[in-house]
Amino acid sequence: MQITDTLATLVSEALESAQASGSLPAAGDVDIKIERPKLAEHGDFSTSLPLALARSMRMAPIQIAEAIAEAMPENEIVGAVTHAAPGFVNFTLSTTWLQAQIDVVRSAGDNFGSVTTGAGQSVQVEFVSVNPTGPLHVGHARGAVIGSSLANVLAAAGYEVQREYYVNDAGNQMRVFYDTLYSRYMQAAGHDVPLPDPAYPGEYLQDLASDLLKDLGNGAVSKEKSEAIADLAPESLKRTLDEIRGVLGKLGVSYDQWFHESDLLTSGRFDEVLNYLEDADLIIEREGAKWFAATKLGLEEDTVVIRSDDGGPTYFGTDIAYHHEKFLKRKFDRVINVWGADHHGHVARMKALLQAFGLDPDRLTIILNQIVNFKNEGESLKFSKRNNVMVTVEELLEEVGADACRFTFLSRSPESHMEFDLGLAKTQSSENPVYYVQYGHARMASILRTAIERKITHETADLSLLTHNRELELIRKIIELPAVVERAAERLEPHHLPHYAMDLSRSLQRFYEDCRVVSSEEGELEISRARLQLVEAAKVALSRTLTLMGMSSPERM
Repeated sequence: MQITDTLATLVSEALESAQASGSLPAAGDVDIKIERPKLAEHGDFSTSLPLALARSMRMAPIQIAEAIAEAMPENEIVGAVTHAAPGFVNFTLSTTWLQAQIDVVRSAGDNFGSVTTGAGQSVQVEFVSVNPTGPLHVGHARGAVIGSSLANVLAAAGYEVQREYYVNDAGNQMRVFYDTLYSRYMQAAGHDVPLPDPAYPGEYLQDLASDLLKDLGNGAVSKEKSEAIADLAPESLKRTLDEIRGVLGKLGVSYDQWFHESDLLTSGRFDEVLNYLEDADLIIEREGAKWFAATKLGLEEDTVVIRSDDGGPTYFGTDIAYHHEKFLKRKFDRVINVWGADHHGHVARMKALLQAFGLDPDRLTIILNQIVNFKNEGESLKFSKRNNVMVTVEELLEEVGADACRFTFLSRSPESHMEFDLGLAKTQSSENPVYYVQYGHARMASILRTAIERKITHETADLSLLTHNRELELIRKIIELPAVVERAAERLEPHHLPHYAMDLSRSLQRFYEDCRVVSSEEGELEISRARLQLVEAAKVALSRTLTLMGMSSPERM
């Protein structure tokens, strides 16, 4: 149970006790909220419940606050309870309890910060899902980081999480890709075959076609175009996906499943779902195409699901079958899609789709991540191979590294526009938040190594010696992690992690400056042992935070 839950329970008991004694009148149902006070001198937590009760109780809020404070039951967590104008009840955590949390953190180890919010619930997080038509562009990196970190947070919150990449391997873009690949393959074999219109630009397909000719031979040259594409397509798709998988791996992103769009068509699921919607009178034919009758569900316009020109399904058409498969076959309790901001117009249609399936639209959450602007030395960058400015995720990783990418992309909420400062990301100083946080972890590791070198053990320690303000401040910050994880999971906001990591690192810095940890001098050995346990607990908390962000926890820097 979180600290806030415990305090809310205690306030509820105090309110009932005060009402039973006649100190306070009946008030009906109440919503008890425990929050952090704006000023540190007001304690660790606070409730403004008396302000909410003032009208129904017909009493001054400060009198209600005083009555609740006086009726508060004793609890090991609470050190002091006070009331303050205009109607707050403030709580200060017990020093003895805070000291004891060091053992709790150290014992939890890599599991510290985990909560049970999502226990018994399954959730799928689908993210990136870029068409397999070439290398990942820098614009895809933010969604990859947000999706993978969110999945980590949800798993830490107790959810059963599946990470999925949806491979769009059956749509119109793939037809253009294969048509272009065929032309490039024939050109590589010495034949003057023009590019199709439209065609995929860029060097990637030229290089891929040359590699296929070298590795597979020229057997496809003498075949009809459709047969040649059938020969080349499987290997070209495999190589493109392998490249995407490899680059994402370098970014610290992995998946439990790669789901292929083509499976929806070959398995018959697309036709099955289309028939279901037709029976529900939600598919109409117009202008030679089939449309999803979204207007019948309150939207302003209908959406094409089968095109009139070639009779093939649209992106939205296969998305219908894909989400039917997610919810009604694999039976996920929740589905979270992390998409680019250009999918904004797709959100309402997807919600209407769940309504058509008889499902609660709130079971689907679509997170749209805004574009990222990059700058270096104060100047904005325009991506262009012609101007030798990086365009791929792999080039970004080579420039600044995976950890800097992940921390920077996570530092802002997905809906916020952001600037990625390449120069700052590479700076080896406290100005760089990535360096600052990881250096904090390395410093804790260094302190623990120094203790080992000086043969100072800390398996046992008198934690009651930890009474310095910086020591208690650090403990308070360490034990916030479970609440941070719970909040990030409930709100689907992994950006709380880097902010917590910075706050914890600042507390570490202040503790390091004011409290000497390793000392073998007579009279200081016991406080050293206690502080070493505190350092170990801080290292546990910071390492877990870095892990949840998908970053490394360096022992040396």
